[in-house]
Amino acid sequence: MSAAVTEDKKAETKPSQLDQLKKFTKVVADTGDFESIKDFKPQDATTNPSLIFAATQKEQYAHILEEVVADRINSGLSGPAQIEDIMDHLLVAFGCDILEIVPGRVSTETDARLSFDAEGSIRKARQLIDLYAKRGIDRKRVLIKIASTWEGINAAEVLQKEGINCNLTLLFSLAQAVRCAEAKVQLISPFVGRIYDWFKAANKRDYAGAEDPGVLSVQEIYTYYKKFGYETEVMGASFRNVGQIIELAGCDLLTISPELLDKLSKSHEPIERKLDPAKAKNAEVQRLALDEKTFRYLLNDDAMASEKTAEGIRKFAADIVKLEKVVASKLK
Repeated sequence: MSAAVTEDKKAETKPSQLDQLKKFTKVVADTGDFESIKDFKPQDATTNPSLIFAATQKEQYAHILEEVVADRINSGLSGPAQIEDIMDHLLVAFGCDILEIVPGRVSTETDARLSFDAEGSIRKARQLIDLYAKRGIDRKRVLIKIASTWEGINAAEVLQKEGINCNLTLLFSLAQAVRCAEAKVQLISPFVGRIYDWFKAANKRDYAGAEDPGVLSVQEIYTYYKKFGYETEVMGASFRNVGQIIELAGCDLLTISPELLDKLSKSHEPIERKLDPAKAKNAEVQRLALDEKTFRYLLNDDAMASEKTAEGIRKFAADIVKLEKVVASKLK
């Protein structure tokens, strides 16, 4: 047997990077693709309007939209109200199918156009949870995704008190993270890759490893939370490469695309824990005092965070409109 073959055999017996990562971080699939979820066996799964829209364009998932439309076409609603009703049922249908695969939770997103409407976000979250309940899904298995605006976090604060757990998304700054923790939000999703994209474009240079601005942002938030004993879970999201994931090994959760999950599953290089609550407890961190005026100023003063939050809301809203057009075409 050649030395090369022997080394390959040795590598196969070592745990993959994905298996190593699962030892100290909850791995979440960032997809609406059921087959990918089955392949990588994550604990939870997250969806968003972009992922659901993409899924409905695939032949193997088109039947979900067809079934929802057929079921709701005689609901007695018409016009925009009928489309909204079908959209809600479609999101929940995808969520329920995902929950048949993952043992944990699924994140379902509210309408991004409600990002500055606290009451509208609360109403939409209650509607989605009610639809899940009618299909026999315990609310503990659902996270309602809301954008990390001042209004979005206020909505989440109300929902959390009602036992509706929230995932605050489009989060790019410590100010957003601190306000979420004070609101006792269940989970936040800081967007590593989009932070990296902004700094790469702004400074016309690449970043890798521990110097990556997206990685540094999540490290800062994680350290702050563990230092001051906040129970809100930190889930790094929106990764561009495996290096970013490895640098955040030890984070509470990481939501990862099928492409990067595949790369992690095929590599057997060692991974070491980078984020540790015990180390964070001893870190020198200054507590941030926040009220609405301070929150808005800090977010506005952070060009990256304010620009990426606004851009993310616009993109998710645009994909909701695309999905609504697809639904409307099915009703003709």
